[in-house]
Amino acid sequence: QVQLVESGGGLVQPGGSLRLSCAASGGIFRINAMGWYRQAPGKQRELVATISSGGSTNYADSVKGRFTISRDNAKNTVYLQMNSLKPEDTAVYFCNADMVVNVGRGVYWGQGTQVTVSS
Repeated sequence: QVQLVESGGGLVQPGGSLRLSCAASGGIFRINAMGWYRQAPGKQRELVATISSGGSTNYADSVKGRFTISRDNAKNTVYLQMNSLKPEDTAVYFCNADMVVNVGRGVYWGQGTQVTVSS
């Protein structure tokens, strides 16, 4: 069974930092691009950052200079280092991955992890 499992969310004060992790498992042959998205209450899900299999990155303007996406291909894991957090970063964060697995190619999503930035 293919799955993505996120961890690392929580409550942090404004200006603080969190590191999210997302590990993929289950019949994986190859992982292409991986990414992080977020959804705040009452808003649509939005792109936060993506990283290609070769390490090229892309960020939403709202997080540039504060967030860093990285991946460990040996561990099938993508990370999101979030610094200088703001209350507007509060959301459920989801990872996704474009993967070739035992049943074919598809885009898979994690279950989400809550990030709350509040004093």
